[in-house]
Amino acid sequence: MENKKIATNKILWIFAIGQLGWSLLSGIISNWLVFFYQPSQEELTKGQILFIPKGTFIGLTAIGVITAFGRIFDAVTDPLIAGKSDSLRHKLGRRIPFMRFAAIPFGAVTVLMFISPFEAGSIGNVICLFIFAMMFYFCMTCYCTPYNALIPELGRTQNARINLSTFISVTYFFGTAVAYLVPNIAGIFLESMGYANSYRITIAILAAVAIICMLIPAFLINENEYADTTPSKSSAFSSLLATFKNKDFRVFVCSDILYWIGLTLFQTGLSFYITVLLGLDSGMTFPLFAVMTVVSLAFYPVVNVFSKKLGKKKLISFAFLFFSFAFLVTAGAGLINIPAIAYGIIIAVLAAVPMAILGILPQAVVADISEADKLNTGESRQGMFYAARTFAFKMGQSLAMLLFTSIVLINSDVEKGQTGYGLGYRLTALIAAGLCLLGGVVFLRYNEKKIIDRIEEGQKNA
Repeated sequence: MENKKIATNKILWIFAIGQLGWSLLSGIISNWLVFFYQPSQEELTKGQILFIPKGTFIGLTAIGVITAFGRIFDAVTDPLIAGKSDSLRHKLGRRIPFMRFAAIPFGAVTVLMFISPFEAGSIGNVICLFIFAMMFYFCMTCYCTPYNALIPELGRTQNARINLSTFISVTYFFGTAVAYLVPNIAGIFLESMGYANSYRITIAILAAVAIICMLIPAFLINENEYADTTPSKSSAFSSLLATFKNKDFRVFVCSDILYWIGLTLFQTGLSFYITVLLGLDSGMTFPLFAVMTVVSLAFYPVVNVFSKKLGKKKLISFAFLFFSFAFLVTAGAGLINIPAIAYGIIIAVLAAVPMAILGILPQAVVADISEADKLNTGESRQGMFYAARTFAFKMGQSLAMLLFTSIVLINSDVEKGQTGYGLGYRLTALIAAGLCLLGGVVFLRYNEKKIIDRIEEGQKNA
């Protein structure tokens, strides 16, 4: 890393804009794909159409299988792309070429995910959605895996890593928040374009914005000035195996998988918790998420300061416990006799605190582990560490999508006002709470002191 520039906060913010772009696209798919293709009775009355068959096969829905398989495909391609990125020889570096290549296709295929060219209920729509889903997750991998690999290379000190993790967490929140605006923006086009087309136009507009954001760091950051561009000599498979041999990384990944299963259940269900359990309009999704975002951002400086003083492990463990409590409260939505909007705000505020912590620190933990591993092995494969992490948690997300789309069918034929209405949605929140609690218990085994001591020793010897 000799003769490499130290990235300024300006460069780190430019880099973070890329996260705003891809988190916007990811948020659109995570929050609205199931909502669009497996609509509740409330959305059907507004004019939405069942574009794909609603039936199940061995308890699994078509949209559940597609999204789950897409995540598995995404997880499998992560280490392959990471290996290609780590070993790439290119005048622009190891990461930037991938980011430039993937940005436009990534945005375009997001729009295609909501295009159903055949008649309602046709198997042809299922096939098209499957193909577009595989394309979406491949493009996502091609952009995000090299992008994440730049985190430890641009943030080369503890403070820089935490600052960079804070910056990209801020832009992640804003990207996700804008994604929650989809039904609000679609409402502008609803009368003239109809339900489905209003969503499609909205998503096309947001995808164009996301593409611009993703291209900004790809063209404004000179990777060769800041990062070690020495290609790794290991194959993708051997590099992946070596990565998982790291004990502390395995502990982190196990807790991360449990967290992401729970979080995916919650994120996918959020629009349903609001519309079905609380009885609010889907347009309220954004205001409530905005409340959660504002409160969460208010805690960012606190997390930034205290993580440097107390360490990341204590705060992350606390966040797991707090998130579990927030999910339990969510499971009780609509059962307690208080105004629905007030209950929604309570959920948003409770979820804001752990989201601030878990939005910043896990990325910094992976950067710490990859840096310590580089000092121990002499092998520069940051891309593979982030790919291995995403490989693991995307497998968890795949399971979450299968679970969610199947569990919500429980009592789905029960009408509003009857006993058991919305039971499936409540169960998803309860399961999320249990998984988050278990994830926190697992993370207590992470040896943060050993990792930090090794990094500090390497810096002294440099």
